[in-house]
Amino acid sequence: MHDHLFEHQRALEDAHLAQYAREVGLDESRFARELSEHTHAERVRKDFMSGIRSGVNGTPTFFINGVRHDDGYEAETLLSALKHAASQPDR
Repeated sequence: MHDHLFEHQRALEDAHLAQYAREVGLDESRFARELSEHTHAERVRKDFMSGIRSGVNGTPTFFINGVRHDDGYEAETLLSALKHAASQPDR
């Protein structure tokens, strides 16, 4: 389900979510009930706040050795950042 949510970040209305639940084979009645009852709202809020406290300000956000990567997300750029981090002494 998380892949669907990531791929469709601009389409997250309840009807969209129900469609995604069907597509990935979730129990539709349970999904609808838990969505309408906000069963997981507190967990989502806590996870969101944890991300903010950690410096996450968008998706995707990468951390390399505990440091937020603020450069590009192209493979070559990430690989270079990883190689650089690997060459640094442990902190």
